[in-house]
Amino acid sequence: MAKKDTAAPADRAGARVGRGLVSEDEQARYVRRMFGAIAPRYDLVNTLISCGLHRRWKRIAAQMAQVPPRGRAVDVCCGTGDLALLLARRVGRGGLVLGMDFSDEMLGIARRRAAAAGVGDVCRFVQADAEALALPEMAFDAAVVGFGLRNVVHPKAALRELRRLLRPGGRLVVLEFSRPRSAAMRRLYDAYSFTLMPWLGRWVSRHADAYLYLPTSIRRWPDQEAFAGWMGEAGFEGVAYRNLLTGVAAVHIGTRPPVG
Repeated sequence: MAKKDTAAPADRAGARVGRGLVSEDEQARYVRRMFGAIAPRYDLVNTLISCGLHRRWKRIAAQMAQVPPRGRAVDVCCGTGDLALLLARRVGRGGLVLGMDFSDEMLGIARRRAAAAGVGDVCRFVQADAEALALPEMAFDAAVVGFGLRNVVHPKAALRELRRLLRPGGRLVVLEFSRPRSAAMRRLYDAYSFTLMPWLGRWVSRHADAYLYLPTSIRRWPDQEAFAGWMGEAGFEGVAYRNLLTGVAAVHIGTRPPVG
């Protein structure tokens, strides 16, 4: 008989990783294994725990990317391809959307979804490390990251890499969980995040503690102003953000300045 997991929630691997209490190598291994394990139910869990809001938020992010028809966009930490599919409809035939993720399991689902949506000739999906993308400089009109940068070991390095990929004037859009502006919403969100969310995520995903990692990692993530500062340090200009649901999530934007 399998040994029952008796560890307190705060002691489980997901919570330790989310709080930054492990080495960088252990963090990278845990996150990769976790996303591979939950990939088959990832979309369903996201829809349930966000009450479907994540789809609306991703549509907003895709619109804010302002990728032109027949343009080129890259979706880093693409997961199962939600943002890539939205961008594919915007660039249309003759355009390119490149989805990149470290999880083969996620990428397999993204490829099947693109084919089913009839945009398999517009979307391509490849395995990659967000901190070192094997792509040419100034090759894309837009870059997006949806709820993924928080899972990168060195997010500031990933921001610099994303800037490198953009043409001058190209736009980066980062959709990520953030800090609610309302104290009442913060209390409500904390209660939900550390009670119902882990239970629901564990029940649906069948992963012991993936959804303990989520709220604990969100608490370590910088707030809106601090993350805007990171983007400025990485060399983006015109940095701004739009709060969603009073700041439960936020869409951050910035552009690569002219060369020279």
